[in-house]
Formats: sequence, C-alpha cells, structure tokens
Amino acid sequence: MDLLSRFIIALGLSADAFAVSVSDGMCGRNVTKKHALMTAVSFGFFQCMMPILGFLLGRTFSDAISSFQHLVALVLLGAIGVNMIAEAVKEYRHPENVCNTDRIFSARNLLLQGIATSIDALAIGVGFAAMKVNICTSSLLIGIVTFTVCIIGVFIGKRFGLLLGLRARLAGGILLIIIGLKIFIENLL
Repeated sequence: MDLLSRFIIALGLSADAFAVSVSDGMCGRNVTKKHALMTAVSFGFFQCMMPILGFLLGRTFSDAISSFQHLVALVLLGAIGVNMIAEAVKEYRHPENVCNTDRIFSARNLLLQGIATSIDALAIGVGFAAMKVNICTSSLLIGIVTFTVCIIGVFIGKRFGLLLGLRARLAGGILLIIIGLKIFIENLL
C-alpha cells in the first residue's frame, strides 16, 4: 500500500476524532490551548496504538486470510465508513445529544473519547496485518494526522460549531469506503 493511500486512511480514521474535537470545542467553556493539546494527545495516542494492537491480533491469522486480503480491506473499510456516515446522520437528526457533559475536557472524558474514536483503527490494524503493511510508519502517520486535526478541531468547534464536525465525519466515511473499493479493485485486476 502506497503512502498516499495510508495518508488518506489516516485522514478517514481521524474524521471521528476531529468531529468529537469540534464538538468538545463547541461544548467546552473557556477553551484553552491546554484543552486542545490534551484532546489531541489523547486522540492521537489511541489512534496510533490501536492499529498496532489490531496488527498484532491480525498477524495470528493473517496467513489464513492473506489470499482474501483485498476482500478483508473492503469489508473492514466499508463497514467503518458506513458506520461513520450513520453516526453523522444520527447526530444531525438529534443535535441536542452532542453536548452531554459539563466536564468535557476532564482526563476521564478524554480517555473514554480517545478509546471510543480509535476502535476503527483497531480494525484497520487487522487489515494492515492481512495486507502486510508496515505498521510502524502507518500507525505513526495515523497518530500524527489525528493529533494535528484534533488540535485544529477544538478551535474550529469553539469558533464554528457542530456543522463542520458532521461534514468531516461524512467525508471520512466516504474516504474509507473509496479506499476499500480501490484496494479491492486493484487486487482483482
């Protein structure tokens, strides 16, 4: 898998974290640089570590699925993308459920959000194992991209609100589906 594809996957995976960062920035009171940094570190760390965990889990059965790696990538990326789109539509229909905590930047909340937004990255790690992708550079790229977009996301949320976060989640879902289709088609030809 080329660097551009991995970068696009990183952008797609970071869309959930970006959307939550925008939401946090919108919901938080007196948002500071420290809040943005804490959010970015939490989300970036988990987005970096989950693919490694998924990769290690995936390697245990990668030989069995290596001939189907393009199908595994299509199914995993497609399912994650569809889920991201469904969550965005759900939030659009019920925006009152977005700001549901007073302690938006607490360590506990950021830890839970970091884990929740990185579950998709765990599945990507399994797919990377099947495709024999370099997990070190890929997970580092995912972590750096997520860190960067989350810092920006908190301040965008503070300034512009929920609408951009929903659009980012939709775009991220669509990107992941497209990458899954690209991998599938390339391996069929």
